[in-house]
Formats: sequence, C-alpha cells, structure tokens
Amino acid sequence: MSGSSPTGKVRLTAAAKASAVRRSFTRRRKADTTYGFFCVHQHDGKADESRQGHPGKDAGLHDWAIVRRVHPMQPAERILAEVDRAADEIVRFTTDLVRIPTVNPPGEEYEACAHFLGDDLMRRGFDVEYVTADRRPEHTARHPRVNVVGSRRGGAGPVVHLNGHIDVVPPGGGWTVGPFDGLVRDGRIFGRGVCDMKAGIAAAVFAAEALERAGVRLPGTIEISGTVDEESGGFAGVAHLAEIGRIKKGRTDFVIIPEPLNVDRICIGHRGVYWFEVTAHGRIGHGSMPFLGVSAIDGMGQLLHAVRDVLMPALASRQTAVPVVPPGARHATINVNGIDGGQPVDGIQTPCIADRCRAVFDRRFLLEEGFDAAKREIADLVARVADGAGGVRFDVRDLMVVDPTRTPDGSPVVAAIDQAIRRVLGRPAELIASPGTYDHKHVARIAGVPHCVAYGPGELELAHQPDEYCRIDDLVNATKVIALATLDLMGYGI
Repeated sequence: MSGSSPTGKVRLTAAAKASAVRRSFTRRRKADTTYGFFCVHQHDGKADESRQGHPGKDAGLHDWAIVRRVHPMQPAERILAEVDRAADEIVRFTTDLVRIPTVNPPGEEYEACAHFLGDDLMRRGFDVEYVTADRRPEHTARHPRVNVVGSRRGGAGPVVHLNGHIDVVPPGGGWTVGPFDGLVRDGRIFGRGVCDMKAGIAAAVFAAEALERAGVRLPGTIEISGTVDEESGGFAGVAHLAEIGRIKKGRTDFVIIPEPLNVDRICIGHRGVYWFEVTAHGRIGHGSMPFLGVSAIDGMGQLLHAVRDVLMPALASRQTAVPVVPPGARHATINVNGIDGGQPVDGIQTPCIADRCRAVFDRRFLLEEGFDAAKREIADLVARVADGAGGVRFDVRDLMVVDPTRTPDGSPVVAAIDQAIRRVLGRPAELIASPGTYDHKHVARIAGVPHCVAYGPGELELAHQPDEYCRIDDLVNATKVIALATLDLMGYGI
C-alpha cells in the first residue's frame, strides 16, 4: 500500500519495494547471467553485503540490492558460437576450393590448391610445410604431386591430425550447373568435389579456427593436411606421408578424415580391395578363316560368363558383420572395370583374329574372407575356364591389394566424435563402414596409427554424381563436431 510523504512524493512500503525488485529481476535475467539478492546493512556509514536470500514479507527490515554475477560461456558453447558466426566464411572457403579444378586423373592444379590451402593455414598461425612425392611415378613436371601439412602446437598433449584429399574425379556429363563454379543455391554448395571432399577440408580448417577464436588454449597439437591422389589410391598422398614418417605411430595419436559419410555417421573402416588384370592370349589368323586362329576375345568372353554365372552368385551369398553401407555392399562383390582386345575400333581395320584381350577386375572382399582366399578363388576360376577355352591361355597380374580396415572397438576417437554428435545434433552417431576404401588404409597399415575414422559433411550417395552438392547446414554442423571432438581428444574436458 502506498501513502504520501511530507514532501508530497509517493512513498512505497517495504512489500511494494520487494515486489518491484522481483519484477525487475525477472525482466533482466539472461542465459549467461546469475542474479542474487543480498541484504545490505549500514555499519558506520558503510555498506556491508551479508547473507544471500530473497526479499520476503520482512523486506522492510533491511535495504536489499540486486547483485549481478556474470558467468562466461563454457568453452564448448564458445566454440559452437564461433562456428555459427563463421558460417559465411566457411561457405566462401569451400567455394574457393571447388573453383580450383584438381581433376584426377591426371592431377590438374594440385600445386595451386596445395599453396592456396597452405597460405590460408599460414595466415591462421599454422606452421606449414609442403611435401612433394617426387619419387612416385605419378609425379611429373607437368602434374607434380604436392601435399601440404599445417601444424598448430599447443601443450604437450595428443596430436590430432585432420586429413583431406584435394583431388576430385573428372566431372563427366549430365550437369545442370557448372562443375567448377562453386554455385551456392537453396542452402547447398554445388560443384565437383564439394561433397568428396572439399567441404570436409573446409570443416577441418574452420574447426581449428573456431578453437582459436573461442580463446581455447590447446592442450596438444592440431594438424591439417591436404593430400593428393586419394581417388586413385592415395600412394603419392597419405601413403607417402606415412612412408616418410610424417604421419606415424608415436608422432600422431588420432586421425580424422572428413570424408562424406553423412553428418551423423562415423565410418570405422572399409572392405578389402583386390584389383587384378587378366590377359587372354590366342593366336592371330585371317579374319575370313577364324577356324585357323584362336580368338582371345572369345576366351575372355567365356571368362566373363563364368564370373557372372558362377562367381557373382557365390559372392552374393556372403555377408560381413561389419556395418558396411549401403546394405548391398555388405556382400562380397566383383566388377569389370575395363576391357580391351583386338584391333583399335577407331583405327583402320584389317581382317585379323584377336590374339590378345585384357580385362581389369575390381574384387571387393570381406573381413571374414581375407585376401589369400579371394585370390585363390580367382585363380581357380581362371584355370577352370582355360581348360575349356580351346587353346586360349590366361595370365593374371595383381594390380592393387588393400586389406579390410577397422577401427578398434573402444577407440577414443569414436567416443569423442559420438559425444560431439550427440551435443550438436541431439542424437547418437551411427557406426558404419565404407563400401570403398579411403586413406584410412594407409594410416592403419603404413603409419601404424589404429585410432582413425572418417567423419565429415556430405552424403555418400552424392559423391562422383552430376550436380554434386553439400548442404550448408551439414557443413556447419560437421565443423562443430570436429572442433569439439578434437578438443576432447586432447584431454580438454568439455
């Protein structure tokens, strides 16, 4: 209840004062701020804060004051906020990368892209080194194989290496937008390699940048590499870095490869690969008298029929317990990559029986099968076909062998990314394995680093497709996840 003072001004009762204080408190409260009520006494003309409480019915006994206590945002909150603030920068950086047409084969613009990335990392405070695989046969003066590695050192804690490949497959046909324009439209970035995997490189760069802008003191070291030739095996890229000890057990603790496996999935490995070439040898003769020669093409045809009718059904019956996606890739598979035989069809023709025919096969084998059994099965099939091929002789030559790879159960890198996905997306991560290989194979086999996974923005099914794109919200969310997981792996409690 109010009354009039001798001066004619309105005077509030103690209860009214308390009510006004409570209303002010409610209006001014913020998410990062704590308010408390303190009783203020007068002692010899000096104010003294005593017990914390809340004004009540006896509020008139003392003068009460609101004291605001500001609590700074926690590190994780600051990191997430910095990623959100950098969203436009992340998009621009991604489009800049897409506009460098690093097509493999043959390896266009590798050096330009490596220096673009390296210059950017240097401006962000990284120590940068360029590693050229000059002893690899792929390296030429016209198409040099140049890798780049940036390091930002903090404390003596773990080293977290974020690796992305800069090469992209040829664009092919069927595009409705320019494959190297870096178009941004409808919340998506379009372009060859944006999904696989230049958006992933951008996520790695800005994950590190968010840690810096959030004022987080790194307990360990963060490394970012841009490497070449992943699409053709990665032997001049990550394999080379592993062979020279730039990535190795004892120096590198954890590796995250931001490949496009979907933003809520962690890829823990891949199937095995056996690429081999089969050459059928016949006997040349006049095309008007094919009965006097032996056609290598006919012999290869018999082998292809056996692969389709005998081997493929057997492979389809085998299924791995590893969570390979999509579901069809949980089975063993084989594909004919290419075939060549007889005379060049675009040249001038002469009447000759083909005395030579070659085919290259891509056999994907399961962890449960093993390479030795897969190779023996091919050799047995070729031998059976040769027995009934009317004089055709077959040679088999190994081209590439990659054993299946799987991250160990209980790996800290899986746990860190899963926790970050839960925080950013509000749901647990799905563990998967890749139908094809990626540079995990070199990290595990050559470098000897077991704690490696693939995690990044982009949808697996869009890789190598016309009108390839990456969703901007996936790119931003993946950046957040990588930033939080990196800090977690260094032992920084978030």
